[in-house]
Amino acid sequence: MPSPLNDAIVLPGLESPSAVEVLDERFKHRGFMNFSVMRLRHERFAGGMTPEIERDVCYRGRAVAIILYDPAADILVMVEQFRIGPFAAGANPWILEFVAGMVKPGEDPVEVSVREAMEEAGCTPRDVRLVWSVMPTPGGSTEIVDICAGLVDSTGLGGIHGVAEEVEDIRVHLVPAETAITLMDENRVASGFTLLGLSWFARHRDRLRREAGVD
Repeated sequence: MPSPLNDAIVLPGLESPSAVEVLDERFKHRGFMNFSVMRLRHERFAGGMTPEIERDVCYRGRAVAIILYDPAADILVMVEQFRIGPFAAGANPWILEFVAGMVKPGEDPVEVSVREAMEEAGCTPRDVRLVWSVMPTPGGSTEIVDICAGLVDSTGLGGIHGVAEEVEDIRVHLVPAETAITLMDENRVASGFTLLGLSWFARHRDRLRREAGVD
């Protein structure tokens, strides 16, 4: 599947700037995420270069999420866990979302999504495919999220999962497809990658069922 991340904008007759000159970059913190301050200039739409500008950069790495769908039962396998982002923002930190995890350099996102499905939901998906690659916060973060979809048998799934060494405390939910789509439409899905995945799923649900031989 083609990715938009390295492609030029494809609107007819449009040509975008391409020149960027990095003058300096100073790292302020290195850890699970790295933070730097970058000084640069870039090409303007009308030609020429901007004056020197300064931008904060969060090096977040690559992540993958997977839509786990049981077409026979018309059920999505989703997970609930504590997330520090909403907690720090003063929102409910227990989030309903799709299985997700970090992709290390050299790993294949589809393979990682299968591993994460086993660790977080206790299932092994089949017919896994990449459906979207997105940058959730391009204004300041390098994070790329690959969103995959795979089919599962939800029979017997549930309970508490997660990797003990990572202090994961993950509860599995079997969510009827119509319920998940309704939550999306009612603005009750806080997780961005889950919202994007549900948007794709709502448009492709019938096709997934046909491909699986479900009338």
